[in-house]
Amino acid sequence: MKYSRIFLMNSLNSSSIPSARPRKVVIGMSGGVDSSVAAWMLKEQGYEVVGLFMKNWEDDDNDEYCSSRQDWLDVVSVADLIGIDVEAVNFAAEYRERVFAEFLREYAAGRTPNPDVLCNAEIKFKAFLDHAMSLGADAIATGHYARVRHEGGKVQLLKAIDASKDQSYFLHRLTQQQLANVLFPLGEIPKTEVRKIAEKIGLHNARKKDSTGICFIGERPFREFLNRYLPRTPGLIKTPDGKTVGEHMGLAFFTLGQRKGIGLGGSQDGNGDAWYVARKDMANNILYVAQGHEHPWLLANKLEAIDASWIAGSTPISGNYSAKTRYRQTDSTCMLNTGEAPLNFSLNFPEAQWAVTPGQSAVLYDGDICLGGGIISA
Repeated sequence: MKYSRIFLMNSLNSSSIPSARPRKVVIGMSGGVDSSVAAWMLKEQGYEVVGLFMKNWEDDDNDEYCSSRQDWLDVVSVADLIGIDVEAVNFAAEYRERVFAEFLREYAAGRTPNPDVLCNAEIKFKAFLDHAMSLGADAIATGHYARVRHEGGKVQLLKAIDASKDQSYFLHRLTQQQLANVLFPLGEIPKTEVRKIAEKIGLHNARKKDSTGICFIGERPFREFLNRYLPRTPGLIKTPDGKTVGEHMGLAFFTLGQRKGIGLGGSQDGNGDAWYVARKDMANNILYVAQGHEHPWLLANKLEAIDASWIAGSTPISGNYSAKTRYRQTDSTCMLNTGEAPLNFSLNFPEAQWAVTPGQSAVLYDGDICLGGGIISA
């Protein structure tokens, strides 16, 4: 197919893969359009491709929100169409131990973790990578929108060409060893073209809705899900001036910048501005809320981060970079300051950042190169 090979040449160019081209590639397939097209592209490029479907969650797997059965059927259908072998592997135990347990610990401590970041580092590029290598794979691949570049004996993680779909933020904790054996076929292709390719080759999931990313939550109400695992600890809701305006069900169920679900109807002072979660006082079990998107309590020019992970294997020198403090956020200019503790750093921003949230990731960039990042602590 002449149309598709143009994209194949662009997306799997020599700057994105090692000079010794891998022969057998095991690709993670979720049943979605992205991994399906990525698998087809690799097959067209001449690789020996094996699809691997990861089952990472078993609790309430048959309910309306998160059923892996249909995803597996979609994977089998795609594999049959493009002519590759596929198998399923169960990583539910590893997921619960390495990702979900940490997810609950962080929420219980009042922070807002990003399980997708941890899932990539611990499951998709560790447990999955190990399993793929046991199958004789030379490399693994996924449908992530990102790029890798091998240069000067190092592997760099780059943003995807499609800025609106770039997923380097979620991949920032990957190591040199993990990235050395990874292909991202979709890194240089816009998402609109991915769906066009899917339709052109007859994939039944060409218009399948993108997943929410957190498989164990799916489309279900988040608070309802979290309530199954964390106890309710009611407390007071107060304004910055100390006025009590309501009662909350537990600080774990709220995150900074949250607007919906606070339970405050109408304006307290008549100005009509919406309420936002502004702070959480864990010691006294108080939820502070403020009115107005630009309230000073929601803005910060500095953050502290811990548990840093740097893709190059060493800490970047202090200086000017750009950073994201949440996914889909526009890059913001910042100054990196590294302290005496090797895994801690701080970022200073000339422009105030909105709702900087402990538990989320602060990810650092040098142009298109993702350098790594850490967990926001304050």
